[in-house]
Amino acid sequence: MVDLEQIQTVELFRDLDETSLRTLAEASSLRKLGRGDVLFTENDQPTELYVVTAGRIAMVNRSIDGRESVVALMEPGDLFGEMPLFDGQNRSTDGRALEASELIAIPYAPLRQLYADQPDLLWRVVELFSLRLRAMDGVLADSVFLDVTGRTAKRLLEIAGDQDDFSLPVTQEELAGMVGASRERVNKAIASFVKLGWIEQRDRRYHIVDRQQMELRSR
Repeated sequence: MVDLEQIQTVELFRDLDETSLRTLAEASSLRKLGRGDVLFTENDQPTELYVVTAGRIAMVNRSIDGRESVVALMEPGDLFGEMPLFDGQNRSTDGRALEASELIAIPYAPLRQLYADQPDLLWRVVELFSLRLRAMDGVLADSVFLDVTGRTAKRLLEIAGDQDDFSLPVTQEELAGMVGASRERVNKAIASFVKLGWIEQRDRRYHIVDRQQMELRSR
């Protein structure tokens, strides 16, 4: 059983009463993953959704020749794996831990019953899907209007957040998948930032020297 407070903090469930929250908490379980562990693979038949409580989970698409594209990065507080709850389809991506991670696994069955009993709660689901569509619009716009260097700058800033000192939680290949380019082109972009004096790099640790220029390059 998961602590009631952990379910209560999930944005999708913020309108639930205590009885409903307790029902979900009693049906849920905690999952721990090591770096590289696979939570599910594309076309798996799903039975539950997940909430990240620690670590990072990558949603990965794989091409026929084995290349990977990281279509989404799930961090603490993020919910994922909910689409099959509503469309009945199989998993559309792989889910893989980029570092040691912990998740709450919530079965579909009690959620289906909850939405059948309280259909007004589905407005919160509509809100979630709308946010996902807006995020996808942003990704598509980046792929059209930003070159590899611009997308690399944007991903590094997203990983850094408000911190100027940060380390990459992903490999070079995984970062390239997030950018949507080859590892060589992403490394070349990072090398250009170092040469320009915008960032400093030591192994997988980075220091942002000129955030303004990085932000300008990411637009």
